[in-house]
Amino acid sequence: MTGIISPKSGKRLPVYVEEKDMKLLTEQIDFPDTWQGRTERLLIRIFYNTGVRLTELVTLKNSQIDTGGSTIRVTGKGNKERIIPISVSLLEDIRLYQKEKETLQGRSPSESAETLLVNGDGRALYVKYAYLAVRKWLSLVTTIDKKSPHVLRHSFATHLMNHGADLNSVKELLGHSSLAATQLYTHNTIDKLREIHKKSHPRG
Repeated sequence: MTGIISPKSGKRLPVYVEEKDMKLLTEQIDFPDTWQGRTERLLIRIFYNTGVRLTELVTLKNSQIDTGGSTIRVTGKGNKERIIPISVSLLEDIRLYQKEKETLQGRSPSESAETLLVNGDGRALYVKYAYLAVRKWLSLVTTIDKKSPHVLRHSFATHLMNHGADLNSVKELLGHSSLAATQLYTHNTIDKLREIHKKSHPRG
């Protein structure tokens, strides 16, 4: 028995939301015109536009938003800092949110006053709140079993790869320490290319 080597179990491919479903959620579905609705809409948009981890988002500070450079600065695992570019439309959403949030600051505890995303009492969001919010909104557009912030991170990376993004660039955006973790997303890309080849090639 000591000479028998058990086969390695393959790593599970990342589950992600289809692009059309994310477009529906971020561009067409109406979020409630309340503070909670605006907070959850921005939360979804930041997750999908940056690929940040759950804890990175709920602890994101106003000072980490560079409005001039249209980037956010994130400190990830191992205190490794990375800079992530954000779109002009997302930056504008953040600015509007920050401006409206100023009316809450009188009730906001000092320890969370600098936190970007807060609840109606001006308190920083907790992890479970963000998780449940993502699950709620993803349930409206997809039937995949797993609906979590990490799925939005997978979607961010997969959609970048499907549109020709360089593997090393995706690695840096995700804050991975090595290419091994990022290479998982190439499998989803290959499946996409195989589907395109089958539909488009005359002998496919």
